[in-house]
Amino acid sequence: MHPHLTKGGRYDSIIPMTADDTLDWIAIEPDEEHLKRERAKARELRASPWWKQQTAHGKCHYCGVSVPPKELTMDHRIPVARGGKSVRSNVVPACKACNNAKRYLTPAEQILDELTPSASNAAPRQNGDAVPYGSP
Repeated sequence: MHPHLTKGGRYDSIIPMTADDTLDWIAIEPDEEHLKRERAKARELRASPWWKQQTAHGKCHYCGVSVPPKELTMDHRIPVARGGKSVRSNVVPACKACNNAKRYLTPAEQILDELTPSASNAAPRQNGDAVPYGSP
């Protein structure tokens, strides 16, 4: 989901794209049966002693902020809408802010999203020329 194209494979020549262009390639066509099945599994997992132990410390997996355990949400690292499953290895406790910010991103997409400058900080293209990444 990296919103830049490189010109000639060089990383010093990066062309910012618009925000609308960044999500065009993500095709999310949820399988309703998969969603229903995994949501039921998530409810069971949420009621398990294992999940209660995971949230007992009251720390968000992503930002590390301490919050009351009841305020932590169950985040699917690979979102159910993207084919993820409700299993111990795919769920982590997250504060609501981090869970909402992550949206439907996979871990790799989340890293790229964090590394990408916001549209307001991106340098505009001039006459179609490439603009070096991070230039004013």
